[in-house]
Amino acid sequence: MSAAQLESTLIWTFNAPCQVPDDVSKTLISGETVLHAFKTIRDIAIFTNKRIIVRDAQGLTGKKVETYSLPYSSIKMYSTENAGKIFDVNSEVELWTMVGHIKINLGKDIDIREFDRIISEAIL
Repeated sequence: MSAAQLESTLIWTFNAPCQVPDDVSKTLISGETVLHAFKTIRDIAIFTNKRIIVRDAQGLTGKKVETYSLPYSSIKMYSTENAGKIFDVNSEVELWTMVGHIKINLGKDIDIREFDRIISEAIL
C-alpha cells in the first residue's frame, strides 16, 4: 500500500473495490462481517462491521505481510472531500484517531458518498 509517514500523518491510496483475501478472512472474529474491500497496487483495506484492516504486502515478492487493525472506536473525527473532476481526480478522506492522523486518497472507481456512509455507520 502506498503508506508513507509524513509529519505524523499516515497516507493510504485506495484504487478500486476488490475481493477479501483468504488470509484476512481467517482473522475475522465471531460476529465480524466484511462490508467492503479496496485495493491499492499490492495491498488491500478491508472494512468490517467492527474495524478497518489494512493488509500491507512488503518486499519484492509481497509474501511478507504486515496487518494493521484500526477499531472504529478509535476514530474521533473524520472528513470527506469529493474530487473536482478536472485536475483533481481523487477524493479524500481524513481520519483523526487516538493514535494519529490518517489520510486516504480514493481513486475514481470508489464512490466517496458510499465511503462516507461506511464510516458514518461504523462510528455514529
